[in-house]
Amino acid sequence: MSKIEKRKHHRIDSLNLSYLCVNENNEVVKQGMGRTLNVSESGILLETVFPLKKNLSLSISIGLEDDLVDIQGKVIHCRTGQKKRFETGIEFVDINKAALVILQRFVDFFLKSQKSV
Repeated sequence: MSKIEKRKHHRIDSLNLSYLCVNENNEVVKQGMGRTLNVSESGILLETVFPLKKNLSLSISIGLEDDLVDIQGKVIHCRTGQKKRFETGIEFVDINKAALVILQRFVDFFLKSQKSV
């Protein structure tokens, strides 16, 4: 059975990222590291050691070379993955132009590295 692709941006494999969970007052309530399973300009699938609740707000740090940017996101779904870990789909929200440029470079860099493998 074929799977229908609903994503509007191509997703690629990535690396480990740090994230902060924030409450409605924008206060940090939890922090952690996650392994990026795939990423696009509109969102990221992150593997974590504990589940993240749907609609939780996050600040994700993404770095490329000397550039580091924090991008805000919202948990769309979280499911049990492999090895007692969790796969969390995060949609990016309110990305400013400077952050979007770095994110696009981040995605482009890994797209090119995927083709060379």
